[in-house]
Amino acid sequence: MNYLSVENLTKSFGVRVIFEDLTFGIDKGDKVAIVAKNGAGKSTLLKILCGDGTEDSGRIVYRKDIRVDYLEQAENFEPSQTIFNEVLDTDTQETRAIKDYEKAISNPDDSDFYEKAFERMNALNAWDYDVKINTILSRLNLDEKHKKLGELSGGQKKRVALAKVLINEPDIMILDEPTNHLDLDMIEWLESYLAKSDSTIIMVTHDRYFLEVVCNTIFELEDKTIYKYKGNFSYYLEKKAERQEILAATIGKAKNLMRTELEWIRRQPKARGTKQKARTDAFEGVKATANQKVNKDELEIEIQMNRLGSKIVELHNIGKSYGDKKILTGFDYVFKGGEKIGIVGGNGTGKSTFLNMISGSVEVDKGKVVVGDTVVMGYYHQDGMKFKDDQKVIDVIKDIAEFIPLAKGKKMSAAQFLEKFLFTKDMHYNFVSKLSGGEKKRLYLMTILMKNPNFLILDEPTNDLDIFILGVLEDYLASFQGCLIIVSHDRYFLDKLVDHTFYFEGEGQVKDILGNYTAYRKFLKERDSQAKKVAKKEKVVVVDKVVETEPEVKKKLSYKEQQEYEGLEAAIAKLEKERDELTEKLNSGSESSEEVNTIATRLGKIGQEIEEKEMRWLELAEYA
Repeated sequence: MNYLSVENLTKSFGVRVIFEDLTFGIDKGDKVAIVAKNGAGKSTLLKILCGDGTEDSGRIVYRKDIRVDYLEQAENFEPSQTIFNEVLDTDTQETRAIKDYEKAISNPDDSDFYEKAFERMNALNAWDYDVKINTILSRLNLDEKHKKLGELSGGQKKRVALAKVLINEPDIMILDEPTNHLDLDMIEWLESYLAKSDSTIIMVTHDRYFLEVVCNTIFELEDKTIYKYKGNFSYYLEKKAERQEILAATIGKAKNLMRTELEWIRRQPKARGTKQKARTDAFEGVKATANQKVNKDELEIEIQMNRLGSKIVELHNIGKSYGDKKILTGFDYVFKGGEKIGIVGGNGTGKSTFLNMISGSVEVDKGKVVVGDTVVMGYYHQDGMKFKDDQKVIDVIKDIAEFIPLAKGKKMSAAQFLEKFLFTKDMHYNFVSKLSGGEKKRLYLMTILMKNPNFLILDEPTNDLDIFILGVLEDYLASFQGCLIIVSHDRYFLDKLVDHTFYFEGEGQVKDILGNYTAYRKFLKERDSQAKKVAKKEKVVVVDKVVETEPEVKKKLSYKEQQEYEGLEAAIAKLEKERDELTEKLNSGSESSEEVNTIATRLGKIGQEIEEKEMRWLELAEYA
């Protein structure tokens, strides 16, 4: 079933055409990712699909009665609104019932209001919806649901906007960078949630694992048109490579043919017959094909790295706290040449503070940081990007150096350096204000790398970079000979680059895990599994102690106890069956409020009876 049709969509900014005559359709259940280089118009296309009316021409047609929600990069919330009221902004019977129930809970003295609110929740079967709301808010670390939006950080507001879309569960979700401002646990939860969602999804994201797991269709914006790949991210990469190979072969044949035809044209007299004119016209088509270019994303830079001595960076018993909050407690580490370290951990555990202590911008409370004499640090961080909007792109580079020293005594001009970072010549004299967010990040990264660092710190370098730039950046960093520290929420990026991982657990504790991001997740799973085993063992030990301290414990069950033991399993099974039947009846929504209360009371008693019988069964099983 078709949900969205786009016909001949065109958009330009002045003389620059972003895309032209785009035509495509999206069906119910499709999970579509739009991929393109920074500045190619991904976010612009999403806004147009949401009806902002800025397209130059074309038609956008949604199926009748389709509900569409849009998660954009920036949200404009009313500061006095609470998180809870914002995510329940949709006016439905269920949302009104849940709001009334929340008011009733906060005002327990008004028993009549509470009873009416409770009955309305039952009548509308709104309990599942209420559970869903609280689960999503909890997963996105928005537990303080009555906090005002004006008191939230930018990242928290972004998560509120995401929660609002997920809770509304529209027919079509349009998501612009949904993983921004989420920690790794949140990203993995969202990935699983969207993969199971019945909503049709159109998204822009640079998270390649996310694309692989969630999406079943990839649209690539390239050369002002759109290419469709019916599959996930790995399928797209495979088919794109095939398309480029076919195009390269076609261009090669056209060039050979063009040479033959060019020789023929040059041999002909100026007065031509009809057949000659047709052949000349055909030559123009061959020429157009032969002059096409196969775009390959390559970043080959042989920058001369400063020599790195034997002493690099040493951390001796360093500690840091902010009030009662511990960031690091007695941490020791000696960095070695060539190692690549990933840093992971929840928000607020001190990852960025750790980087700032290494760079010297934040002082340690105790211990010391020793930096070797040969160390040249390059520190890419979110607050470091400070450009003047009226500055030209090439001047940003020239202000640092006219030429960049390369290996083997060679050098590269500022213009050549820009081209290596995929800034084409026509962009060199653009003002910084005209660049997209990703292009600015790329330019900022250049200003770090051109200083020839041998100790490179990257704090969230993947934010706002497209998947093509990420690929070439990974290739560059993989061959980087100095020390590399990366803080990133991009799991693919970490898996591809790092040798071992610092896991910031909180409360000043850091775990050094040998391996990449996948190794870190394996460590967490094994630790959680071990913790469950220990908890289970401790529970059994406690039961043993209780049994051993009772004076009337027998080494063997009496006849009466044996009969009781044999009947307990059947009794528990019968209670569980009754519990399931009553739960199903409660969820049907067909019962009166009086019957609902009776069922709820009985369910409470059943749960208590099952627990008592299971404990008794455990006691008797020790001697059966």
